Parts: sequence; structure tokens; C-alpha cells
Amino acid sequence: MNVKKLLCAVIVAGICAGVAAPARAQSRPLVTEDPETVPAGYILLEAGLDFLYGVPYPVTGLKGNLTRIGTFGLSFGVSSIAEIQVDGGLANRLGITAIDPGAPLASRYTGSVDATAGFEDMVVGAKVRFASETESRPAFAFRFATKLPLVGTDTGLGTGTTDFNVGLLVAKTVRSTRVAANVGVGIMGDPVEGDRHNELLTYGMSFARAVRTGAEVVAEFNGRLDLGSDEPPVGTDSRMMIRVGGRFTRGPVRLDTGLLLGVTDRDPSWGVTFGATWVFKAFDVK
Repeated sequence: MNVKKLLCAVIVAGICAGVAAPARAQSRPLVTEDPETVPAGYILLEAGLDFLYGVPYPVTGLKGNLTRIGTFGLSFGVSSIAEIQVDGGLANRLGITAIDPGAPLASRYTGSVDATAGFEDMVVGAKVRFASETESRPAFAFRFATKLPLVGTDTGLGTGTTDFNVGLLVAKTVRSTRVAANVGVGIMGDPVEGDRHNELLTYGMSFARAVRTGAEVVAEFNGRLDLGSDEPPVGTDSRMMIRVGGRFTRGPVRLDTGLLLGVTDRDPSWGVTFGATWVFKAFDVK
């Protein structure tokens, strides 16, 4: 990992922890999960647009600039302590800048040398809060999620594997700053040899601080760490991203924007994201 970029994450986090006023539970542009759940009978809808530069695909050997259109997240509040989550994306387009013909599954790529496109893999999961936050104790929750391989290796953008994650979520409001942390285990299939998998430590920490009514500054680092002594299966190695951004809330709608910075050589070099979040009453829970 790039130590300078990691230090940037710590510095930015410190800045966010020193601004002013209470923050709400985490959402876009952050990916670190807050243990607080969507209220029963409500739906939280997130939609976004991402531009990522220098994105590598080591499984198929592609590298380029990625546009993700219509990324979405749906969270359904099914009880006072639980929600169901569905995440995905409508369209991904990669402008190709380099192709490595020696990549393990390079021969499966059927697109052009200039660009390729596909959907986003879908992730289905659930979050259950088992302890609410008090003055002396943070909130705790468990989350588990499965990635469904909707995107094949023929597009160059997918791995064709089903991956599973389970983790512990913790969050506490300290004075006027909301701090959330995640730690868990990810099980990723080997896209080359289907009978193998790799286990990784997943982690994340985020900070949110309001600078005025309806406006927040946010920051996080989030990633996964390969703990094995052997070379991990291609595409299942360590990753880490830093995000810094802002959120602007008016009524039930929140707009957001963020800057993304990759830490490892397997991450995008940098990127930007724009999105919106809407929470609304949708059904009754009996």
C-alpha cells in the first residue's frame, strides 16, 4: 500500500473530526456501513454516477477509465432492527487504455480493443442491529451480503464468481462527530480455478461532521486485506480506497459528491462520484 495516501486518509479524518454539529447515519458517498437500520416500513433509495480513472481488471487483463451509470442501492426496513439490501448498477462502460494478453482469462474477452460495457454485479444482503446506541455504548449490528455474478468474463468487467461477506458494524456519535467502523470476513471465489476461494479481512472506518444545517463533510477508508502467506488467486488480493466528500440534505432527499483515491496498484488511480438518497414510507409492517 502507498503510505502517503494512507497518511492522507488519517489527516482528512482528523479534519472531519474537528469541524462542527451533529451528523446522521452514514450513506452515500460512503460505503462503510452504519449499524443503524432503515425504519420499519420505509425504503432508502440511493442512485449515483461514478467516473473512475486507471481501473485495472487483472482477471481479463483490461485497464481503462470506467463510467458507472445508474448505480443504485435499495434498503427495505422490515422491522425496527433489520433491513434487507439490494445493490447494483444499470450500465458500466470502460474506455480501454491497455490490454494485457497474458492475463489468466484474457482469451475469454470478446469486446473491442477500444471499449467494453456491461451491467454491475448485484449484491443482496441484510443488516440486523442487536444493540442500540446509548450515552456510554455504541450501536452494534451484523451484516451479511452475497455478490451475484451477473457480469461474465466475456465483457472483461466481471469475474464470474459468487462472493460472500459477513461483518460486525459499530458506530458512535462522539460529541458532534459520527464515527462508524466495520470489520469482517470476505470469501471470494477464484475466477480461474472454480474449486478454490480466498478469505480476506474486510474493514472500514468513516467520519461524518455537519458544518451547517443540512450540510456535512465526510471521509473514510475502506478495503480488504489478504492474510494468506501464499499468492492469492488473481482478483482476490488486497484493496483499499479513500473517500472524501460532502452531503447536502433537504427534507427526505440528500445529495452527495465525493473524491475517490486508490491506495494499492489494484485500485483505480482516482475518481469522482455524484448521487442522491431518498427515504420514504412505502409499506406497513405488522
